[in-house]
Amino acid sequence: MINDGPVAETRSPLVKQIQTDLVVVGGGLAGVCAAITAARAGIRVVLIQDRPVLGGNASSEVRLWALGATSHMGNNNRWAREGGVIDEIFVENTYRNSDGNPLILDTILLEKVVEEPNITLLLNTAAFEVTKSDPDTIQSVRAFCSQNSTMYDVSSRLFCDASGDGIIGFMSGAAFRMGAETKEEFGEQFAPDESYGQLLGHSIYFYTKDTGRPVRFVPPSFAIKDIKAIPRWRNFAVGQDGCRLWWIEYGGRLDTVHETETIKWELWKIVYGVWDYMKNSGKFPEAETLTLEWVGQIPGKRESRRFEGDTMMIQQDVIEQRRCNDAVSFGGWAVDLHPSDGVYSDLPGCNQWHSKGVYPIPFRAMYSRNIRNLFLAGRIISASHLAFGSTRVMATCAHNAQAVGMAAAICHRDNLVPKDLLDEVRMRGLQKELLRTGQHIPHVLTDDEADLATKATVSASSELQLQCLPAGDDSIPLESPVGMLLPIVPGKLPRFQFQLDAKSTTEIQFELRGCTREDSFTPDEVLASRNVAVDAGRQSVEVDFDVTIDTPRYLFVCLMANPDVTVSLSDQRMTGVLSVHHTLERKVSNSAVQDPPDGIGVERFEFWLPQRRPAGKNLAMQITPPLSGFGPANVITGPERPTSGINAWVASPDDASPTLDLNWEQPVTIRRVVVALDTDLDHPMETVLMGHPESRMPFCAANIRVTDDTGLCLAEVSDNHQTRCDLSFPATQTSGLKIEVSGTDNSIPVSVFRVRVFE
Repeated sequence: MINDGPVAETRSPLVKQIQTDLVVVGGGLAGVCAAITAARAGIRVVLIQDRPVLGGNASSEVRLWALGATSHMGNNNRWAREGGVIDEIFVENTYRNSDGNPLILDTILLEKVVEEPNITLLLNTAAFEVTKSDPDTIQSVRAFCSQNSTMYDVSSRLFCDASGDGIIGFMSGAAFRMGAETKEEFGEQFAPDESYGQLLGHSIYFYTKDTGRPVRFVPPSFAIKDIKAIPRWRNFAVGQDGCRLWWIEYGGRLDTVHETETIKWELWKIVYGVWDYMKNSGKFPEAETLTLEWVGQIPGKRESRRFEGDTMMIQQDVIEQRRCNDAVSFGGWAVDLHPSDGVYSDLPGCNQWHSKGVYPIPFRAMYSRNIRNLFLAGRIISASHLAFGSTRVMATCAHNAQAVGMAAAICHRDNLVPKDLLDEVRMRGLQKELLRTGQHIPHVLTDDEADLATKATVSASSELQLQCLPAGDDSIPLESPVGMLLPIVPGKLPRFQFQLDAKSTTEIQFELRGCTREDSFTPDEVLASRNVAVDAGRQSVEVDFDVTIDTPRYLFVCLMANPDVTVSLSDQRMTGVLSVHHTLERKVSNSAVQDPPDGIGVERFEFWLPQRRPAGKNLAMQITPPLSGFGPANVITGPERPTSGINAWVASPDDASPTLDLNWEQPVTIRRVVVALDTDLDHPMETVLMGHPESRMPFCAANIRVTDDTGLCLAEVSDNHQTRCDLSFPATQTSGLKIEVSGTDNSIPVSVFRVRVFE
């Protein structure tokens, strides 16, 4: 029993002191990925989140789908899904939650965090005070949990602000910006003027449910009454809810930090007014049986403070894909700006301008330039308003944060501060550690002396020679151009044969296209063109471009539009080979051609996009001589995705027991094998609202078995669905490893991107 009588002074809440190696404030996807990465690298982390769940804008409290460089498959960024921890989360969510239930995503994020013994998670805990040991150094963060009435004083050498609004950076005195830069400051030609506005607003989403019976709706008194106050009121449709109404946006003219509650109330007024219009205007009879199932309680916030690092990303970095020596991550979403008046603007809800591929993101943008022990993660990294228009999306933020988590582990281990990692040798060390975890860094490969696989001789039971994609029962008319994206090795280009059916005698134009940007997939360069006569009826048509290729690269073999001709499709799918269509994805573009106005610093080019499964079949074709480049040597080099080449070993389709063999001249001691597989990095895996055709990616091997040179099984997995299969076992001395891989779907040939072996 507690019986505490009156006291003369005030009482204080319970105070707990915590000493740790890294404090991460903010539990969105960025904070989660930073914390997990650092914890797995061996340091103690306290993750402070002011909400009851993790995920931020991706959580069940907001319900925005998480995306990044894949951009709904609506740009030319092939195989661009982010790697590492965020990929692990995406793949797991798709496996368990292919229907996109946000509550299931909550549980996955919580599970991933609480499974890490090095993470102390503080939910419902708001950081509100910073102490400093000197003007440039944070000493501790104070945070309060209203649920257990406990004050936490958390001390550390290193801090990461992933809070969205940058509360730790702000309180610690870190230099920051808010609003848009002028064209003159950085030469950004797309910089908005005052009439467009300087900040992106907030959005609140809602879900509806069909009850199967008439449901009435009496709006709250605060709901807007005049729907025509919203210029795009005619665009409302009953089937559009959740993220599809992202343009219900407001607040870009206000202080998006301190007036968030004001913005939220206006968004509530709009949402309930919109639903009143749909239910009670008489214009939507299909809404009779619908009820309003859920309305967001907090807004999804796009923009507030951006903090200054040792560099600031700008429009040109995104559009021109500028390289940097300290690249640790990448982005690929469009430069995506919204009018500050949001839903009350008569302008389009957004302007999205894409680059011709993914762009690197420098480590110098991920720490404060004046607070020496403060990392920046999430949307607050050092970027101009324009560059922020691309870097702000959640999967990009998470991928950046993984670099922060690994950097923090290295800084703790070696007693460094973030800026120290700019040293060339240390930066190569950071990049190497990130690549080991599956992080993709464009154009960055490092020697990994600890990876014993790189010292092995590699062979395989078979190797794909891509000669034929056999015709199935389906075909498509060439109403718009279509092509095959193929990995080509140096030498004389093969001849290509397609199965066509023409209504009458005609001609088909074939084009061989490539990209002027290395390791990118925008077919902006026509390398050769051939017009081939086609007779009426069904036939095989061959094209020989008579071209020699000097370096490994992806090329597009394009069949230009002719609506009188159909081309046969193949049911055969395989790693690193795609059909693409010259078309658009309306979620991210209004046209199949990006055609910007002059003078905004953005390039014109065409979109050539895959289709989502179960559509998106390859074109049936014969290749003479067969395409090579699918050999086992690919598994010890990298990257772990197609770039200039396929970068994977692909077994022959008729190989009944696909096997990789690694052999060393002298016995080696091993304890761990990591196998990187194909979970279709071209598939965006939107986390909520949108469903996915499969729970397990059909290219991904389910069964992996590792044996030593005596045939002893060291480790095996029989139900894998993840990109990276990490197998540990007692120390074993051997001069060889055999890795048996099987279990892809629908006769897809087995493939492996990378094998790493560690002592």
